[in-house]
Formats: sequence, C-alpha cells, structure tokens
Amino acid sequence: MTQAARKLVQEHLAHGHQHLSADDEALKARIKQLLIDKNAVLVAHYYTDPVIQALAEETGGCVSDSLEMARFGRDHDAETLIVAGVKFMGETAKILTPHKKVLMPTLEATCSLDIGCPAEEFAEFCAQHPDREVVVYANTSAAVKAKADWVVTSSIALKVVEHLSDQGKKVIWAPDKHLGSYVQKETGADVLLWDSACIVHEEFKAKGILDLKHVYPDAAVLVHPESPESVVELADHVGSTSQIIQAAKDLDNEQFIVATDQGIFYKMQQEVPTKELIIAPTAGSGATCRSCANCPWMAMNALDNLADALENDLNEIHVDPALGEQAMRPLQRMLDFAKANL
Repeated sequence: MTQAARKLVQEHLAHGHQHLSADDEALKARIKQLLIDKNAVLVAHYYTDPVIQALAEETGGCVSDSLEMARFGRDHDAETLIVAGVKFMGETAKILTPHKKVLMPTLEATCSLDIGCPAEEFAEFCAQHPDREVVVYANTSAAVKAKADWVVTSSIALKVVEHLSDQGKKVIWAPDKHLGSYVQKETGADVLLWDSACIVHEEFKAKGILDLKHVYPDAAVLVHPESPESVVELADHVGSTSQIIQAAKDLDNEQFIVATDQGIFYKMQQEVPTKELIIAPTAGSGATCRSCANCPWMAMNALDNLADALENDLNEIHVDPALGEQAMRPLQRMLDFAKANL
C-alpha cells in the first residue's frame, strides 16, 4: 500500500465514512430525529463501524469501551439507551440502569468469549474450586457475572488481581485465557484459567508483526492483552482499548503497528491525526499483509437496523431483576475499587 493510499484509508477511518450514499444520509437524519423523539442516546463501542461511532459523537452520545458505555448510559438523562456493540454490552448497560429501556441494533451480535463461557459449565467449574476468588472479564453474560466475586475490564484487571494476590487469595479467571495468562505473568498470582479466547485477537501472529517491523522499524507495537503471549512479548505497550489510544498520544513514535480490532482507528486517528496507524496482520506471512482484524459481530451494527430498533422498540435487552442484582455486586466492587485506587 502506497503512502498516499494509506493516507486515504486513514482519513476514511478518521472521519467516520463521511462520503455516505444518499440512503445512508437519510438513515442518519432519521436516527438523529428518533433519538430526540424517543429521549434516547446512542452509545457505541470502539470496534463498531466508524459511521456508527461518528453518529454517536454527533448526537451527544458516547464512544468508548464496554464499561464506560454502561456508565455513560447510567449517568445520562436519556430514558432509552441504544447500545451499538455486542449483546453482553447491552446486558451490562441494563444491569447498571435497570430502570431504563436498553435497545440494540441486533441481538445476534455476540462475542466468542461470551459463547465460550456458558453459565452452567462455569458454575460447575467454580464449585470444584471453592477456595478461589472468582474474577470474570466484562466480556461475559449477565449469568456468568452473577456467579463472580469481581467483574473486571482489561484496564483494571492487573490491579484487581494484584490486590487479591497481596491478600493471599487464589483466583479463578474467565473467560479469556490470553488476558488471564498475561495477568498471571505480570502479577505472579495463583490463577486458574478458563479456556476461551477472542476470535479476532487470537489471530494476531508474532511472525506477521516481526515482518511488519522490518518494513516499519521505527513503529511502536501496541497490543491488546487478549492477544497470544508471543504477540504480547513484542509489544512496546500492552493495554485496553482506551489505554492503546492513550499510548499513541503519549509515545513519541510517528508510526504504530496496532494489534486490536481496526475499529479503534477512528478514535485513535482523532487523537493523533499526524501519526500513521498500521493494522497488525492476522493472516499470511508477508510483510505487506494487511488484516481484516474486525469482529464479525461488531460489524452487524449498521444504520438500517439501528434506525429500525429505535423506531419500533426492537431488540430490547431484558435481565431478570434478581440476576441483575447479583451481577451488579461484582460490578460495583470493581467500580468502588477503581474509584479508590485509580
């Protein structure tokens, strides 16, 4: 890819697909009016299509990670939240704001980590190890969260597990084995890992990144800890989505090889408009390989189903109130910990 072509791609990402068709422009206008009519706010994840992220920003919504999306919705005056992301994010929003209506563009958008950790099987696993503190990643169902002692995001996982280890506690970690392995290695804690992985981050390969480094020797490598250990070991910075964006701002490098879903480029390019962002390869071995690095479920969020959900009150998220209360306890524990320690 030439420098000129790459610049066009980055501008396309950075500006949220502004060159839309007439039909898409009409959909955007329809959604904006529906948000007003329904007293609703749009919250979107970093990994959704840039046009969705741009729309959230244009309408006073939020583009962030899953927990901040839920917190934003909780604190916003809107009566209805439209959550563009995957199903567990809608559930988290509902847990934090049980009195609000939570809609999603589609209920088919799920997560391999959620799928890979069925609540009943996880409950049996935990029962076999009653001496361990149960820590689950935010990328889980409400039913799994309800069985946990702690819910964590990738940005706070290290501090929480380190805190538990300092208290002499052993940990069950679920569901992402790569993030769990990273936490275990960094903290030295006694961690028993559930075996599951993100289908996007697991595809990053060390060889592809090394080949890319030969082409861009001055580029810093930014890696999400859901990636395999061999990829994490090559990183100049390992962190959550928000931490990766911050690292691009803080580091002096002018080029970054980014090993996470390419949807993050929309916000990253806003924050570092003069820097070059390069997608880490997930397939092939050549140095010129470019990956999709895009969650297929996140890609299900589109203007048409978003508009339909809003107009017709479709795809509402329901969480049993008793289950929601149980799931809220480990979430609240994390929120309290973050407030006191970050």
